[in-house]
Amino acid sequence: MQFSDTVALLRGLDDARIAVWLDGGWCVEALVGAPTLLRDHDDLDIAVSRDSEGLLRSWLASRGFSLNLHREAQPWNYVLTDAQIRSIDVHVFEFDPAGVHVYGIEYPAASLTGSAELGGLTVRCIAPEWMFRFKTAYAPTSKDLIDVHALARTYGYQIPSTHLG
Repeated sequence: MQFSDTVALLRGLDDARIAVWLDGGWCVEALVGAPTLLRDHDDLDIAVSRDSEGLLRSWLASRGFSLNLHREAQPWNYVLTDAQIRSIDVHVFEFDPAGVHVYGIEYPAASLTGSAELGGLTVRCIAPEWMFRFKTAYAPTSKDLIDVHALARTYGYQIPSTHLG
């Protein structure tokens, strides 16, 4: 997903008052705030609360996005693509009134407290310490190593030996 497409989609969602949180590589880009992109991005990862999912799907459908039937999907995690082969990886979550996770991707509530800037737009995102924890919780790809090292440089995190690259 190109930078301009990512920012345009996020700006449109913001204008439509559909709350989403950046996750994945674009989250790292926003958190690090580098003047140039750290790496290429195949997709846009976003988290959305279950009560806003229908609005998100409708808004994206009106812009040509539909369920990618070639990718494995769950009701709480699926990929939407459009004719330009832009992909959005949707992560749905729900908390009960007491703040207990009850559905979908098991984001800790504290992980959804981040805020950063991308293309002049203030965006909700995974909080930096949680993004680092998520990125170091599994065997890394080369893209993950770029993300982990950028977060460590920016926030002073200690890189685990498994992610030294």
